Amino acid sequence: MTKTCLVVLFAVTTALGQPRTPSLVNFAHLKHLTQEIELNSERVSIVHVYANYPSYEWVEAGEEGIACVDDVARAAVVYLRSYELQHNTASLACARSLLRFVMSMQADDGQFYNFIRRDYSINRDGKTSFKAFGWWAGRAMWAMSLGYRVMKDVDLRFAAELQRRIQRSLPHVEQLLDKYGRTGRISNFRVPEWLLYGSGADATTELMLGLIEFYRATHDEQVKTSIRKLADGLMIMQDGDVRTYPYGAHRSWEAMWHAWGNGQSHVLAYAGSVLKDKRMVASAEKEARGFYSRLLIDGMLKEWNFATQRKKTEYEQIAYGIRPMAVGLLRLYDATGNEVYLKMAGLAASWFFGNNVLHQPMYDTTTGRCFDGITDSTHLNRNSGAESTIEALYTLLEIEQYPLARKYLSYKKVAKMSTKEMITATFHNDSGDELVLALNLKTGKLLSREEKGNR
Repeated sequence: MTKTCLVVLFAVTTALGQPRTPSLVNFAHLKHLTQEIELNSERVSIVHVYANYPSYEWVEAGEEGIACVDDVARAAVVYLRSYELQHNTASLACARSLLRFVMSMQADDGQFYNFIRRDYSINRDGKTSFKAFGWWAGRAMWAMSLGYRVMKDVDLRFAAELQRRIQRSLPHVEQLLDKYGRTGRISNFRVPEWLLYGSGADATTELMLGLIEFYRATHDEQVKTSIRKLADGLMIMQDGDVRTYPYGAHRSWEAMWHAWGNGQSHVLAYAGSVLKDKRMVASAEKEARGFYSRLLIDGMLKEWNFATQRKKTEYEQIAYGIRPMAVGLLRLYDATGNEVYLKMAGLAASWFFGNNVLHQPMYDTTTGRCFDGITDSTHLNRNSGAESTIEALYTLLEIEQYPLARKYLSYKKVAKMSTKEMITATFHNDSGDELVLALNLKTGKLLSREEKGNR
């Protein structure tokens, strides 16, 4: 672990410098997973993929390797946001070392390898590591672009290197967009052909988050056009509305929706705010009102094949299925000012603190560990690997910037009701305070009501 990458659990401060509520974000377990190594004659930081209960020692990902761009890039994003939001200079040092690893995994043609092996050699042919411009490249672009936006004000030399790496990869975005406007049909659903993996809206969102950050830093008109065209593809992957199946959900790929990585509302709300595009924001709102409300009221899901209404799966539920929804709702609040989205974001993130089918906390503020998932209605996976830890930290880092959203982290669902006209869920905290979230199935209105408890 790099000596400059320190872990600090500190209080969030007000503008006047007075302590406020202690931060929920504890980097201790992420520090435990992090190791400084030499790669291509340069000192970089990696994040070990798995750590298993009860010892939480490092575990390899089989033949793929010990660490990957998928996790290291997301860890860099969390540390960069920690620096931005909490002014934590140690987080900036952590991000810089992680970004060096990400850049080391970029090929000369702008594509990326993903894993390194135990001997620190690059895995060039693994099934989740071969050179490509897909999931791990999208995450790399997100981390490098956010890194460029942040670093250009504090480290010009490092920022310039990030910019060169980003520009090396941009031709692959243009290659995707050569197919702009071409669509097909799968299981009677319309699909665009210019997203990653053909119709991979899920993977494309993480690439788009990077493009948005790069646009914010450069105001490059070609990048702006790319964001708009990719957003058009995401919106084609949306079906139904508040009252009509599948309720405004954005499909992940082809006819399938899955919770993990399904960040379309996140990226559309964010892009809509940055580009002043009301269509994008409206698309995110449609999913939040019609689909996210149902998940909060009826219960979380793992996936749903929209080709058949009955083919949906509840488990496994993981942190990576919560973060896109919770942070997406925050970005939607930023775009609209509607506080119901802050309440929904807090309720979504309350999954980490026991508002789940097991009534078990998934994240431990004293260790910084997040359990790897809820396996089924009776079993908890107590392992705590990189993805779960990073996704939890990112969610909570963003949530705690909004006191109204943070308020609902302690609420748990105590009842739900369904009629022909309304679906409703009631949530309580330990003091007996009550929040009722209701969706009117006839009018499509999303309602919330609160009452103070007597305890």
